Amino acid sequence: MNAPKACILSVSGPELRDEEAVFLAQNNPWGIILMGRSIKTKNQVRALVDSIWSALGRPCLIFVDQEGGRVRRLRPPEWPDFPAAKVYSDLYKKSPELGEEAAWLGHRLMAAELQPLGIYADCAPNLDLSHPGAHDIVGDRAFGDTARQVSALGAAAIKGLMDGGVASVIKHIPGHGRAKQDSHEALPVVDASAQELEQDFSPFSALSDAPMAMTAHIAYQAYDAENAATVSRKIIRDVIRNRIGFDGLLMGDDLGMKALGGTLESRARASFEAGCDIALNCSGFQKDPEIILSEMRQVAGASPRLSGRAAERAKFAEDATLHRKPFDIEAGRFRFEELLAKVGADEIGRDPTSRVSV
Repeated sequence: MNAPKACILSVSGPELRDEEAVFLAQNNPWGIILMGRSIKTKNQVRALVDSIWSALGRPCLIFVDQEGGRVRRLRPPEWPDFPAAKVYSDLYKKSPELGEEAAWLGHRLMAAELQPLGIYADCAPNLDLSHPGAHDIVGDRAFGDTARQVSALGAAAIKGLMDGGVASVIKHIPGHGRAKQDSHEALPVVDASAQELEQDFSPFSALSDAPMAMTAHIAYQAYDAENAATVSRKIIRDVIRNRIGFDGLLMGDDLGMKALGGTLESRARASFEAGCDIALNCSGFQKDPEIILSEMRQVAGASPRLSGRAAERAKFAEDATLHRKPFDIEAGRFRFEELLAKVGADEIGRDPTSRVSV
């Protein structure tokens, strides 16, 4: 079999369509991300994952966006609810030790839900800092407003996921927190100085050994005012790889977001030329299966086969799922609920509206 293509694509619904199975067999994308339209029940998701693996002829990494709070594809009543990052932040401010314990437990319990489904990669945690006056697209998804706190809680979240056999994708490198626009709708331009941005870079630098990272569709005037980080060679080379020191697998945020201009093919090619290892396309706001399949074809057609350093990074990310540790789920749930009670039941499960792809 040829090497996988350097892309992560989505599928159109809760069952794999025959046309999609043929496409997967012919194109062999490296990974698949499941959106809300493909997630209904535990048995259904497990069957869908098995059908994807069968079509590919291998158990590829299956990704999902499961942060907790408003960004969660696995939802009640089929799955437990998990809080937004701000809940861990609130607890951390009362007790750093308890905040970190809760962040580890929450993400370890999340992994216990994902791993049996065959979902071995989570687009979490979010390492963006919260900044006053910024767009609320980050908002309560942030672990805090200081680099130290975000780094500590982010480290606990990564460890919780990976102790459960789920590889993490830190996001949105090099930092989305200052954006005053939603990159789903337009290209935000951050005018902070290079010195000010050091604070935003710091959590990513502290956790630069994470297996995977997702770029921000944001332009930074201090480095490249014209191009989003995803398609900026300067930002990827000088900031992400050199200043931050991230050497893991780098994927762009969803190519379908309006922050990027041009066609899906041109967006994908620009991201590879800038230095991304993987192109991610979620078709997050599409519902028509034929349109989704068309987008799959466009992105796969623009994606090279994984090779060289990108292939090595992809293998490292896959291997990050192999270190699952024993865990008492019932005891973990009891302790987690005990910790959450310390920040008040009214803080749990808030679901503020936001434009987040489904």
